[in-house]
Amino acid sequence: MQVDYLTRQQKLIARLQQHNLQAMLIFGYENILYLTGFSGNAATLMINTDGAAVLITDYRYYERACAETQDVEVVLRDRDKESLPACLFRLLGEAKQICFEAHKLTHHEYLALCQACPASTSLQVAQHWVEQLREIKDDYEIASIKRAAAIADQALLETLPLLKAGITEREAALELEYRMQRLGSQGMSFATILLFGARSSLPHGSPGETKLKEGDMILLDFGAVVNGYRSDMTRSYVLGTPSKRQQAIFDTVQSAQQQALALLKPGCDCQQLNDAAHQVLSHSEFSEFAGEGLGHGLGLFLHETPFIKPGVNHQLQVGNVITIEPGIYIPNFGGVRLEEDVLITESGYQRLTHAPQQFQLG
Repeated sequence: MQVDYLTRQQKLIARLQQHNLQAMLIFGYENILYLTGFSGNAATLMINTDGAAVLITDYRYYERACAETQDVEVVLRDRDKESLPACLFRLLGEAKQICFEAHKLTHHEYLALCQACPASTSLQVAQHWVEQLREIKDDYEIASIKRAAAIADQALLETLPLLKAGITEREAALELEYRMQRLGSQGMSFATILLFGARSSLPHGSPGETKLKEGDMILLDFGAVVNGYRSDMTRSYVLGTPSKRQQAIFDTVQSAQQQALALLKPGCDCQQLNDAAHQVLSHSEFSEFAGEGLGHGLGLFLHETPFIKPGVNHQLQVGNVITIEPGIYIPNFGGVRLEEDVLITESGYQRLTHAPQQFQLG
């Protein structure tokens, strides 16, 4: 499936024209990948309203950039002889009204950009303009995320039989990651979260040397990567028969997730989704241990807009890919989180993650 990068660039150019801007400087790795197909880093993209796209990089990525991009001028910058700001303003030429991704620059980089800027040129901030374009996924993006989710589903299926008493968190995480990469994942979507027992109450804990024991709760949060696009799935288990309290936590989290999923459709407000899940959690005996927020957008970056949390006024649109992931985390006892990746469709939604939500293992 071929990607139409020119159409993506034209959507950005249309926004520049609406704001009477002549060019935009793009520094974010994911945004450059989205607009050009270049998958390396150490690059800066310049989009002009005359339709020209210029990618500036150095000797380490020049050949790769030329091979991965089309209809893009690739400029080789000598880092020892010319600073990036000097190169940018040399190439901008007569452009007087430009904008840039301030949220992708360090303070030092921002000061260097301002210092090099000619007095006749106006620098304006364009906050998250490309990220807003990325909220609506095209067919290529959806297919990539679906494949990443399918890899994660299969890797989990192959790893679950290994979760027996005595295995460590680190060993289990390595087994899961090996299977994802063997199935075609291009690295990990993020650092795998795989925790046993009381440590499962750590929402973003790192796997360690804790060994799995009978009766332990298990938290797995992981994802695969295809064409730069990420999946993100969480499953919770208990080794053996769950206690009444463990089962009650799981049932509460599952009910909260189902309440939110039932509302998913175009036009649904993110605040409404968050409230639906929170109502279940807040009326349970575990209300004080409920996690904040319900989910986030998913794509080239793990946590993209739209975010599903209090205070976010955003109506879902066809093509949004989001996670729905309520959780309960009880210190010194354990935690449960269930997370699905879903695509908003014209008729409602489509689940992209399909691993069963079984709770008991063994």
